[in-house]
Parts: sequence; structure tokens; C-alpha cells
Amino acid sequence: MSLFSIFDEIIKNNGFVLTALIDPDKKNDSKLDLILSQINNSSFNLVLIGGSKIEDNLIEDRIKYIKSNTTLPIISFPGSANQISKQIDTMLYLNLISGRNPKYLIEEQVRGALKINSLSINTIPTAYILLDGGNNTSVASVSNTKGLSMDNKETILSHALAGQYMGNECIYFDCGSGSEKSIQPDLLVYLKQYIDIPIIVGGGIKSYKQAVKLSENGASYVVVGNALENNIFTTG
Repeated sequence: MSLFSIFDEIIKNNGFVLTALIDPDKKNDSKLDLILSQINNSSFNLVLIGGSKIEDNLIEDRIKYIKSNTTLPIISFPGSANQISKQIDTMLYLNLISGRNPKYLIEEQVRGALKINSLSINTIPTAYILLDGGNNTSVASVSNTKGLSMDNKETILSHALAGQYMGNECIYFDCGSGSEKSIQPDLLVYLKQYIDIPIIVGGGIKSYKQAVKLSENGASYVVVGNALENNIFTTG
């Protein structure tokens, strides 16, 4: 049974899991209280912690602060093996299958494996597919990969099915933090016909209404990050 099964009741009642993404980097230090306030006072069900890169060595301090200021469940969303934390016992075990950079296909996974084992962290194998959100996002820059065009549905489906056939428990379609566009609803409808595992979507999502629409078209988890950082997420 997938570790995500604990959210089945939320999906049954609400249609999807509204997920907040917090980047534990110093760029958000001055905003962290505001981000947490938005999360705690809205309809969020889950918090992901992670980012494309961390510019200092204070990630553990920030995770501790986040944990002490929300009662929501927290899952690690590590951008590299350096972001695996002893404070979070569940993580998305990401594999960037839309790119061909070996660093994020296997090297970071190998580098973090012993630490995951020693800390007894629960892993959720996740096929991570980067989509072209209309601008060069940090994840595209750091991973040195290009997002797949949302106009090429068959190519995206081929990657998604490969991720499913490799035994991943979910597929994360991400346009990247701060992207101009989010995943297109008609693309989600197309993919959902073939994908049997939960779909996570993120990037470019700025409102609860937008999140609901994506859930109605096939997303089980909708991730909001940059809109919280910039205090522009609307709940109506």
C-alpha cells in the first residue's frame, strides 16, 4: 500500500490534496512567518519542504522552525541528497525522467541512499516530469534539463507511462517554481486516461479555484509554492 493512502479520505471528501511547497532557503527567511500563516489559515492539507538549491547550511534550522509552526503533515521534496533531513521521516524519492542528466536520473539517488537507510526514512518513489511553463525556471537551470512542451501530449504520456511501468507510486508534473503557465487541464484529461497512479501537479498555480479545476481534470495533489512566497495565492 502506498504511503499516500493516508490522504485517500481527504481526496474522497475534497477531491484533491491541496499541498504547500516551502523552499527552505535563506531567500525565504523574511517571508517564512507569512508563508506559514497563509498555509495554516487556508485549506492546505500537506506541506512539502524542498527546493532546487540551498545557498547555505541552515536547512535543518528552517525545517525545525517550520515543523514547530504548523500541525500539517510534512513530506520532504529534496532537490538533492544534501536536502535529506533527519527531521522528516517521509520523502518523495524523485527521479527526473523527463531529462537525460545522469545527476538527477541516478547519481543523487545513489548519493543519498545510505543516509535514507540509516535514518529509516520512508520513501515514495516519484517519477518527476518537468514541463515547459513558458520561462526558464530554477529547476530547469539547476538540473540542466528542458521542460517538455505541453503541446506534445504523446511524448509526455510516453514519459509518464515509463514512470508508471518502472514502479513509481506517483507522477509529478511540474512546470517549475515561478512558471508563467500551469499544466493545461486538457493535457491532464488526456494523461488521466492512461495513468493509474496518483498525479501531482505544480508550477504556476495561483488560486484555489485554479487548483480545483486541475483536480477536476485528474490531479490528486495540487502544489502551490511561488504564489505563497509572493503572497498572491487567492483562496476564493
